[in-house]
Amino acid sequence: MCGIAGYYGSPEGRLPPRHLVGRMVDAIAHRGPDESGVHVEPGVGLGHARLSIVDLASGQQPMANAAGDLVVSFNGEIFNHVEIRAELAARGHVFRTGSDTEVILEAYAAMGPACVDLFNGDFAFALFDRRLNRLMLARDRMGVRPLFYTWRNGCLYFASEAKALFAVPGIDAEVDPIALDQVFTFWFPLAPRTPFKDVLELPPGHLMLAEAGGAVVVRPYWQLAFPDAADADGYDRRSEGEIAEELHDLLLDATRIRLRADVPVGAYLSGGLDSSIIAAAVHRLVPGRLRTFSVTFETPEFDESAWQFEMVRALGTDHMAIPCRSADIGRMFPDVIRATERPVLRTAPAPLFALSELVHDNGFKVVLTGEGADEVFAGYDIFKEAKLRRFCARQPDSKWRPRLFERLYPYLPGLKGQSQSYRQAFFGAGMDETGDPLFSHMPRFKTTAGAKAFYSAGLRGQLAGYDALDDLRASLPADFMRWHSLAQAQYLETAFLLPGYILSAQGDRVAMAHAVEGRFPFLDHRVVEFAAKIPPRLKMKGLREKHILRQAMADLLPGTIGNRTKQPYRAPDSQCFTGAGAPAYVGEMLSADAVAGAGLFDPRAVGKLATKVTGQNFVGFRDNMAFVGILSTQLLDRAFVRRAETGIIQSAVA
Repeated sequence: MCGIAGYYGSPEGRLPPRHLVGRMVDAIAHRGPDESGVHVEPGVGLGHARLSIVDLASGQQPMANAAGDLVVSFNGEIFNHVEIRAELAARGHVFRTGSDTEVILEAYAAMGPACVDLFNGDFAFALFDRRLNRLMLARDRMGVRPLFYTWRNGCLYFASEAKALFAVPGIDAEVDPIALDQVFTFWFPLAPRTPFKDVLELPPGHLMLAEAGGAVVVRPYWQLAFPDAADADGYDRRSEGEIAEELHDLLLDATRIRLRADVPVGAYLSGGLDSSIIAAAVHRLVPGRLRTFSVTFETPEFDESAWQFEMVRALGTDHMAIPCRSADIGRMFPDVIRATERPVLRTAPAPLFALSELVHDNGFKVVLTGEGADEVFAGYDIFKEAKLRRFCARQPDSKWRPRLFERLYPYLPGLKGQSQSYRQAFFGAGMDETGDPLFSHMPRFKTTAGAKAFYSAGLRGQLAGYDALDDLRASLPADFMRWHSLAQAQYLETAFLLPGYILSAQGDRVAMAHAVEGRFPFLDHRVVEFAAKIPPRLKMKGLREKHILRQAMADLLPGTIGNRTKQPYRAPDSQCFTGAGAPAYVGEMLSADAVAGAGLFDPRAVGKLATKVTGQNFVGFRDNMAFVGILSTQLLDRAFVRRAETGIIQSAVA
């Protein structure tokens, strides 16, 4: 795991090329504090910040092949590098190191850009082919590792984080109003768009080929797909037991190859089903004392420590937990936003930011974690919610069917306190449009979009006529409407929210802020492709989420964990920024002058929201998201657009 940066073309002459690339690497040194390297030649510069995990002695980068005609800078891991190395060696390829980086070089030498089809991993890399004077950028299938790029005066610049691009003289940060509107609709910008104008991200499962003369091709090499709902043969027709048995073996193998490292590997343990499965799988594969890490909360509504310690006792792990109070979240939030490089509508990234610091401080660079299971095996409440909404839509005048929604969210006391008419209005969003491809997500989108009431007149003018929902609909695959309704909802979560928010703001960015690499067995593409063909009735049996996963991994878990109802990971939101212990920066960021200066929100409306949030014990979903979203956007503007060097914003991880 590392950070990469560089350029292709002719950069402006303000800085010597080696100095320029070094400056970009320095901006992301937190990703790879162990070593750094720079390779520069006419027309190309590659930089690397290394977090040493595989082949500690000889895996330095940028790395060239023996012939010297290929050079790569690589972030991430190729988990099946052992198997690929053996195949290539049998064909006559000679290796000088034990690193997976060299496997990329030799695989490219053998297959060209099609080498990415071989890789089972989480990766982003830049490879320069001197023979063709061509730069290749590539990103893993699921979007675990980030890769950003921009153009300036015909020169292509790329990096693992946008802050490295802003280290280039003349490349300045500016908030993209359309991306901001997408965040305030979906929680994320639609790739390739990012929160910054003219800064793009290479979408998951894509590669770019840039050649001298300006020819550039960006194309997918992998896309998530589901069988047609009407095609019974497209789904796995074996018995539930046979499917569960293969899934069991596949998940164990996905975990096994993710334990490959020359440094100790730990695991996150949230107390939920998914992280418990992964920790138990590690324990099964490598018997011994496993190190596990978790976050606990002072508020029972968010705390899962009782379940965490049940798994600790069951597995006998060496466990450490970090307590996260509301005041802690408020204190670290500016650093979190500098790490995520995007507005967020929830504070959930902050505790994970603190957790990665705990892992780092205990000498660990690698942790396995359970992200991806909810998307791949239909675990989120939004899937059950959509199923109930379709059920209610068949009898829209029914008085009792909407009462079923009360059972969905037992962990949300605020929702229980709402009136029946409120719940009916919330869950009824888009109820009469079951043919809308976004049907499953309309309540979420409607609630999130309520925060747009705080936009400034100037931002409204820039967005005149724009509809983020139309953009999302246009991004869907051509055969999307032929899929089962559960598959459609899963695709929206897996292809968009997962890389756009979960794996970025709550994954790579907060973990790598402290040089910690997260690995995700559930996101092994073999698991994802296998799960896509499992019949929907086995993923959600009635309203039992992740049924087939529970069946497949039951032998690894205590029954209380294996049968536990999903409780999404959440953290305190607006209360982290109010009250007697409120951080000083909050008043500054939300002051009329600061809000007017950024020009994105209406100062009077924001002032009223701040007063409302401060004066209430219970804050509704919309106001919570609006408050956190506005505050995080103001912090983003100050940290990047204005580049303020104050004690409030300046980050310890910058």
